[in-house]
Amino acid sequence: MSSTHDMNHTHHTHHTENGAYGGAYGDLRAQLDGLTTEAFRPELAEIDRLPTLDIARIMNGEDATVPAAVATQLPRIAAAIDAAAERVARGGRLVYAGAGTAGRLGVLDASECPPTFNTDPGEVVGLIAGGPGALVTSVEGAEDSGELAAADLTAIKLTSADTVVGVSASGRTPYAVGAVEHARSLGSLTIGLSCNEGSPLAAAAEHGIEVVVGPELLTGSTRLKAGTAQKLVLNMLSTITMIRRGKTYGNLMVDVRASNDKLRARSRRIVSLATGASDDEIESALAATGGEVKNAILLILGAVDGPTAARLLTEHDGHLRAALLRTRPSPTP
Repeated sequence: MSSTHDMNHTHHTHHTENGAYGGAYGDLRAQLDGLTTEAFRPELAEIDRLPTLDIARIMNGEDATVPAAVATQLPRIAAAIDAAAERVARGGRLVYAGAGTAGRLGVLDASECPPTFNTDPGEVVGLIAGGPGALVTSVEGAEDSGELAAADLTAIKLTSADTVVGVSASGRTPYAVGAVEHARSLGSLTIGLSCNEGSPLAAAAEHGIEVVVGPELLTGSTRLKAGTAQKLVLNMLSTITMIRRGKTYGNLMVDVRASNDKLRARSRRIVSLATGASDDEIESALAATGGEVKNAILLILGAVDGPTAARLLTEHDGHLRAALLRTRPSPTP
C-alpha cells in the first residue's frame, strides 16, 4: 500500500513539475527547437573525438559559408544603410541594442567609430542588456526584459531622429525586440538583425535583415557563425554610413583621429596618398590645419589656406569631394 502510495505521489510530483516546466519553459523550448540557430547536427555528435586539426578544418569550413549568407541580404542591408545615413546626416544617432554576444558586438562596433571616423562617442552608441558590466561578465538573464531595453533607450533620451539596430542571433531575444518596438513607437528608424528566418525581431523592425548561417558547430553556440555574420553586417552598417556621411575620401580615413603615434603616422600617410605631396608640404599643411587630415588635404589639393579649408568643409557638411569642387573647375579623379 505504502509502495503504491509512494509511486502515485512520485508520479503526481513529476506531473506537477512537468506542468510547471511546460508553463514557464515549454513554450520557449518549443521556440528554440524550431530555430535554425539552435538545431542539433548529429553528424558532429562525436567531434570531440577528432584530432584537433580536423576540428579546426571543420570550423574553418563552417566559417567560410558566412559571407555567402550575408550576400543574400545585401539589398536589405543597403536599404537600411541609406535610411540610417539620412537620419545621421540630420544629426541622428546610430544605436545598437543587444544581449550577450550580440550586445558585445554592438558595443565593439560603436566604440571603434570615434578613432576611425572622428565621431563623438555619443554619435554611435552600443547598449548591452545588463549594462557595461555585461561586456566582461555574463549577465545573460538581462536579455529576458524588453522593459529594460525601453528604460535603457529612455536613459539616452532616444528621439525620432535616431536609428536603433536590434541585434539578436535567435531574432527573439526580448531585450532586442523590446528595443526595436520602443524605438519604433517613438518614430525612430528601426533595423532588426538576426540569423533566423521569420524572426519576431525582423517583423518588429522597419528594416529586417536575416542572415541565415545554419546550425552551429556547437549546438546553439551563436557566438560562432551567427556572431561572425553579425560582425560583418555591423561593419557594413557603420562603415558605409560613415562613407555616406563624408567621413572618407575614396577609401582613405580622412577623419581619423590621431590619438597615438601609430595614428599620427597614419595621418601623414593618408595625406600623402591623397595628395602625392612631399613630406615638408604635408607637415606644413597639418600645422596650418591643427593636425586635421581632411583640412590638410583640402589645403594642398585646393590650394587654399587653413581658415578657407575649414570654412569650405563646414559649408559642405564635412564632405571633402564637395568642398574640393568649389576650388577646382572640374571634379577630382
